[in-house]
Amino acid sequence: MDHLTQTISQVSDFVWNNLLLYLLVGVGILFTIRTRFVQLRKFGTGVKRLFGGFSLNGEKAGKEGMSSFQALTTAIAAQVGTGNIAGAATALYSGGPGAIFWMWVSAFFGMSTIYGEAVLAQKFKTVDSAGHVTGGPIYYIRARFTGKFGKFLAGFFSLAIIFALGFSGNMVQANSISAAFQTAFGTPALAVGIVCAVIAAFIFLGGVGRIASVTEKLVPVMAVFYIAGCLIVLIINHAAILPALRSIFVAAFNPQAILGGAVGISVREAMRYGVARGLFSNEAGMGSTPHAHALAKVDKPQDQGEIAIVSVFLDTFIVLTLTALVILTSGQLQSGVPGGLQGTELAQAAFNVSFGSFGNIFVAICMLFFAFSTIIGWYFFGETNVKALFGHKATKVYAAIVVVCIVIGSTLQVDLVWKLSDLFNALMVFPNLVALIALSGLVARAAKGSDVLQDNDLSLTGKKK
Repeated sequence: MDHLTQTISQVSDFVWNNLLLYLLVGVGILFTIRTRFVQLRKFGTGVKRLFGGFSLNGEKAGKEGMSSFQALTTAIAAQVGTGNIAGAATALYSGGPGAIFWMWVSAFFGMSTIYGEAVLAQKFKTVDSAGHVTGGPIYYIRARFTGKFGKFLAGFFSLAIIFALGFSGNMVQANSISAAFQTAFGTPALAVGIVCAVIAAFIFLGGVGRIASVTEKLVPVMAVFYIAGCLIVLIINHAAILPALRSIFVAAFNPQAILGGAVGISVREAMRYGVARGLFSNEAGMGSTPHAHALAKVDKPQDQGEIAIVSVFLDTFIVLTLTALVILTSGQLQSGVPGGLQGTELAQAAFNVSFGSFGNIFVAICMLFFAFSTIIGWYFFGETNVKALFGHKATKVYAAIVVVCIVIGSTLQVDLVWKLSDLFNALMVFPNLVALIALSGLVARAAKGSDVLQDNDLSLTGKKK
């Protein structure tokens, strides 16, 4: 078993570090150029749409879909997760302060990628056999690639996301919750797992309407709570903010100037960990959030693409950056030092400097919010693909398996499951990126204001046949 775990870990690391990082950033650059920097041109419009549709108790979602704001909060529920706390801390430990700069760079290009994903999800959404609006990469993959190849590519993506997010991914999230509560309160892991599973089951059984209703309330509350906590810490540590920002920019290009040559962190490590943790957190290009954006009731696909841009900004430039600044201003970071704090422990130590013992409690509560919202989002993404592959009746079996995974994941951290989750996460990205590249012409026309709803041309040239 140890040998199998090590082998899977090596394969996963190779795929992520030598293939996916470059592909994800490359696709982001491609979309940025082809859409003429849509993330800059349409960012203000996206913010206006966000606040224009803001509501903690919006319209009831149903067969026809959900509001644009509900789709956004469902997407953010999945994006803002444990990676925003533990992921940021790991990037700082392994890549130094400079990792945050490269995290910003990858997120900037990722904003154009997620615009494309949302536009395509809207363009190719459909109505399933039960009369429900549905959509996601499986549908735009099938639309672009017909025949056996298209079916294989779409099916491969669906199976990978079901395992990566619905099953093993939610085990990881449940374990993060139980570990944080054990540290803060000494709560038994099984008790935490059962409570989370019961609440999750109640939400799952309510369908898309209950999921949308929960996320539109949970996401704004958890964001405000965490941001407020971070701002309080930064006010206390205000004298260290400018040095922290300086360390981010200097270490991005010269880590030794900040960390010293003995640590051994190079620019390559800073880029690698910053880009990897940033993309893993905001999920731009991974094919997960389009499932939510497809259900938004908007006039044009571009409308949801514009609001999707804001989700990456909130996840990376706001939440992840605040976590990084809290850690950097706390003085607890020991980048690359063997035995140094990393992950959740580093984040807790950073908050403890300002909050005392309440720091552990604060992080535990935030981990509960972040991880549980991700469980809801990832369940929904997996459910969409279960319906597409096996029909509506299979969703009850799927929901039952996810609930069991939540309980198991909270009580037992099995390295093999964690490594498999990373590997399936990587595998599901490839079919999505292939489709995104093939459909980049359509996205480019959408960014220029063309009515892609009436355009059936799937060519790469941007010209009608």
